[in-house]
Amino acid sequence: MSESGHSQPGMYGQGRRRRRRRGDRDAGPQGQNLSGPSRDREYQPRERRDGSEDPPGPLIQKTPIILAKPPGERAKPSQNAPISGAPVLDKPIMLMKARDDGAKPGTPPEAAQPSGPGPSKMEREGQRPTQPVYQIQNRGMAASASSSAVDPMVGQSKLLPPEKMKHSIKLVDDQMNWCDSAMEYLRDQTDMLVVGVIGLQGTGKSTVMSLLSANTPEEDQRGYVFRAQTQEIKERGGNQSTGIDFFITQERVIFLDTQPILSPSILDHLINNDRKLPPEYNLPYTYVEMQSLQIAAFLFTVCHVVIVVQDWFTDLNLYRFLQTAEMLKPSTPSASHDSTGSSGIDDGAEYYPHIVFLQNKARRDDFCPRNLKNMHMAVDKLMAHSHLKYKGTLSMLDCNIFPGLGQDYLDTEVNMFLLPMQENDGEDNLTKAGLGTYPLFSLLPGYRGHPAFSTMVSKLRSQILAMPRCQLSHTILTEKNWFHYAARIWDGVKKSSALSEYSRLLC
Repeated sequence: MSESGHSQPGMYGQGRRRRRRRGDRDAGPQGQNLSGPSRDREYQPRERRDGSEDPPGPLIQKTPIILAKPPGERAKPSQNAPISGAPVLDKPIMLMKARDDGAKPGTPPEAAQPSGPGPSKMEREGQRPTQPVYQIQNRGMAASASSSAVDPMVGQSKLLPPEKMKHSIKLVDDQMNWCDSAMEYLRDQTDMLVVGVIGLQGTGKSTVMSLLSANTPEEDQRGYVFRAQTQEIKERGGNQSTGIDFFITQERVIFLDTQPILSPSILDHLINNDRKLPPEYNLPYTYVEMQSLQIAAFLFTVCHVVIVVQDWFTDLNLYRFLQTAEMLKPSTPSASHDSTGSSGIDDGAEYYPHIVFLQNKARRDDFCPRNLKNMHMAVDKLMAHSHLKYKGTLSMLDCNIFPGLGQDYLDTEVNMFLLPMQENDGEDNLTKAGLGTYPLFSLLPGYRGHPAFSTMVSKLRSQILAMPRCQLSHTILTEKNWFHYAARIWDGVKKSSALSEYSRLLC
């Protein structure tokens, strides 16, 4: 065949055709002149990603093959089994968005699975040290934060102590109506002590309560939390306090100052100003006495300690009044079905507070041991039939006021405390006699028979704050619950049938 020369033209012709095709491919645009055996040998049919081969047919349909990625990029996602119908390049993008912005609707669950060896992006972000701190802050401020951004000032405000009161506010106004302004100063905690006071007009109730709560004897009385009588009010025989005043300390001790009981100035105000009386009361003096009984019965129900202030020893009408208020005291609400046994009050038992008899403006003779013993004996006999806790919780002998007296000196020691007249410890109290003969005596204070007034107030305050805090009802009360409980008791006292019947018998 080589001699006939038939193979030569074909060989040269094929070589020329190959060179021309290469030239045409170099010169012409890509994608033209795709037919021919050389093109079939150069572009072999490849397998698709789903395992199927290219269908046979004209090679002009293979133009989308130019969109395939280079072999280096195609090797990366081939480590995991691909999912048909889902774009492979969406996986890392959707993984990042699912971690930062949350999974979008319609995203396949496989998009959140980590791909490739080593720790995934989600695992690395889950180990960040700042993430638990963010979760704790967000959990503590979820109620106050209005957006995703957390205000640090809001979190610090929750850690601040409660607002400190600077002056007293009204719990019951002069019209005997309940006030809700004290609610904002109360908290949801149960460790509290409620101290009330009652007494006749001008005995010093507001001054004593101010010294026990927030003030000192050295301060100006015009700045006391409970306003005391001014000189003008004293001269015209008026009263300063009306209704019930409320004050709570930082130690969570609630002090309740009240208007004077059986006050002649309130009676004079009713008569001279022609104030209209409630329809159930016909006479002014009956209304004044019933107001006093309502306040006393209210304190006997909602207070742990009730201080009875008197400036001389003693008024029998005051003890008769205390027994009447005890008789008309509203009964303790019955226990609910879910109450616990740790309340300290048995079912059917009535609650009675601790009573402290405070002898204000006591003279030097009152501190004599013999007179002190007689006063304790008299109070014990007058209160013998009372259910009020008037003994066993306060002792002057424990305060080291009488260092020469033993603990068994008083046979029946009641809750009584003597507070001397308030005076200034200055040069006026120094003994001026014998200044030339005994100059050393001029530097010593005069004999008073008792410690200084500020010392006595400090001892009284420590005794009051150490009083037992029994449960007021069958359930444990927080400060806010006590407020609602006191409001319900006050409403019940005003509508009490026993008080109404007693007022009818007074007419």
